[in-house]
Amino acid sequence: MQKILVVGAGFMGSGIAQVSAQAGYQVRLMDIQTSIIDKALMDIRWSLERFEAKGILKESAKEILGRISGEKDLSSASDVDWIIEAAWEKEDLKRRIFQELDQLAQPNTPLTTNTSSIPINRLAENTRRPERVFGLHFFGPVPLMGLVEVIKGEKTSQEIFEKGIAFVQSLGKTPIRVERDIPGFVMNRIFSAAFREAVDLVDQGIVSPEEVDLGMRLGYGWKAGPFEIADNAGLDTCAQIGQAMRVLGAGYLAPRSNLIDRMVAQGRLGRKSGKGFYRYSLEGKRMPWENK
Repeated sequence: MQKILVVGAGFMGSGIAQVSAQAGYQVRLMDIQTSIIDKALMDIRWSLERFEAKGILKESAKEILGRISGEKDLSSASDVDWIIEAAWEKEDLKRRIFQELDQLAQPNTPLTTNTSSIPINRLAENTRRPERVFGLHFFGPVPLMGLVEVIKGEKTSQEIFEKGIAFVQSLGKTPIRVERDIPGFVMNRIFSAAFREAVDLVDQGIVSPEEVDLGMRLGYGWKAGPFEIADNAGLDTCAQIGQAMRVLGAGYLAPRSNLIDRMVAQGRLGRKSGKGFYRYSLEGKRMPWENK
């Protein structure tokens, strides 16, 4: 049984750990904060039990959860077959993680990142194996979303890129091949163009988030509207992506208004904080935001 190390036990990392365990992998879920690991394992248990109740799982929730263990440091990097970094979207943090992973991991172990905006090439520079570094950009909530961008860095070998495609497929996900490392990759660039207009229209008081999401679902066939997607991803993550776009020369894709920054400053981070463009009950039910 192959072993995976997921670095970062937040919203995305816990989701990646869950789908990897569901696919039969042995998973080490690492975070420096024990409380975050404990919460991640509770959330994974809750998610698996819901899937089990719906008859979706091939095994029991207990069996799948038994393949996930919490880790407080990166020492297990020396004993795994895949490493997926899913830490907070800060380049200096990710650089330090990649430097340490490069020292600990076996020479043939792929080092992948779930970054949504930081160039793969910049992270690969911090290793002695840039040919084995590439992006695995999952979409959240990971257990529910079927898409993963596989991003090739400038020095990523074709062989390891193809292994990344196969790995995504082994998780039951559909890979999107991104053959070149560009700012925002592919799907975020396309989404950002629509989200920029949606945020500006809401900030001007022309339309509500609910009406925009409804229109995109009914008028354009989206399964979720842009504000539902943003709340799931986390508005702090959206703010980070917008800033990264500006720094990397793709600022024309970032929202023109500062609405997202204002919301983040107020603690309105989306689903994970219980309020964003919508409010969320303890059971996760989405409700309209009351902006009072």
